[in-house]
Amino acid sequence: MEKRAFGNTGASFPILSFGAQRIVDDHGCAEEEAVRIVNRAIDEGITYFDTAPIYSDGQSEERLGKSFGARRDQVWIATKTIDRTRDGSWRSLEGSLKRLRTDHVEEWRLHDVRTMEQLDACFARDGALQALLEAKEQGVIKRISISGHTNPSVQLEAIERFPFDSALVALSAADQFIYSFAHEFVPRANEKGVAVVGMKVLGLGRLAQWYEQALRYTWSLPIATAIIGMESMEQLENNLAVARSFRPMTEIERLEFAKEIIPMANPDVLRWKAKDWSNAEEWAERA
Repeated sequence: MEKRAFGNTGASFPILSFGAQRIVDDHGCAEEEAVRIVNRAIDEGITYFDTAPIYSDGQSEERLGKSFGARRDQVWIATKTIDRTRDGSWRSLEGSLKRLRTDHVEEWRLHDVRTMEQLDACFARDGALQALLEAKEQGVIKRISISGHTNPSVQLEAIERFPFDSALVALSAADQFIYSFAHEFVPRANEKGVAVVGMKVLGLGRLAQWYEQALRYTWSLPIATAIIGMESMEQLENNLAVARSFRPMTEIERLEFAKEIIPMANPDVLRWKAKDWSNAEEWAERA
């Protein structure tokens, strides 16, 4: 698989990374199968694993912790805090470390910051960013990150205020039509050396019939890697096959693909662009 630099961190990763949100009972993935999938991914060169404490009440983190075992030094763990306060975020991290069975994580994210008010809360004197800074100073985390699904102007403002190491943002082919992170955020992040991690690649499953094209679209953007949610060995193997054969989309291919999927640029599909969208909708679906 092609590998790319991870911003200015000095690290590099394959274009295919592992979204661990779906290796849980809620998505029909038993613990034994989850451990098999994760270890198969590591065997095939995947090293970047994204999770969060709110994914199935911590079960995603627990299963990663059980899966890594003696292979902990072979992987990069990114987890998150949805709490906007310093103290709440510290409690969140302590729980994450316990479930992940580790004394540190490589990356800790401000999770799903979708409004300027939420961003201000994170940057307040007693806000979540203070916990991230303290955790990094103590060596409990290595890198500081932010994520966003909804409004790229919020993440643009964030990287102007603070030198984040990375940003996890929605970059499906359908996202290009409204509040697109690809249009303004990705170029500015690249200018500043912020590693861009793509997500929502299959648009909560709405791009499934264009599966390979959807992956190729996102990987053709100037990003560091993209996390794909996987709940079965079949999905992992399919993703690996597409990643190994990846070739960037030509401009003509991109335009033809856009013409095919432009009817999807509507509120029923791009629900994560709405201010009142609930993450619970995503956790209830397969993508």
